[in-house]
Amino acid sequence: MSDKTRTVRVVAALIEREDGRVLITQRRPQAFMPLKWEFPGGKVEAGESDETALVREIKEELGVQVEVGVHFMGLEHDYPDFSIDFHVYHCRLLSGEMKKLGVHDLRWVLPEELDSFEFPPADEPTIEKLLGEATPTS
Repeated sequence: MSDKTRTVRVVAALIEREDGRVLITQRRPQAFMPLKWEFPGGKVEAGESDETALVREIKEELGVQVEVGVHFMGLEHDYPDFSIDFHVYHCRLLSGEMKKLGVHDLRWVLPEELDSFEFPPADEPTIEKLLGEATPTS
């Protein structure tokens, strides 16, 4: 292993419907961490802002236009061969019919159902924060 592990900046969209369900997508069988579920998004290319990358990735993967809103959370996660600088943003669907262009599958799920899907380790803190916010206060 080298001294310097490469770091990849990755952005993901937290898209919520009015009924409280969030959009998750399933990686393709040939992808890194095949068939794991994740929040849609991808790598930020050189010279791109997080917002530009997220709009592009969602268009490529799902064929829809989104508006990027506020930053939900950011974290760094180390995998054996590289690290990711991972940032999740609230996003809103603007237009388009959702299609599985760059994903194996997609689902709208309630936050409390997220535990029944297998996510990459880097997504787990996002799920925990989402579940923390979704917990009703009495």
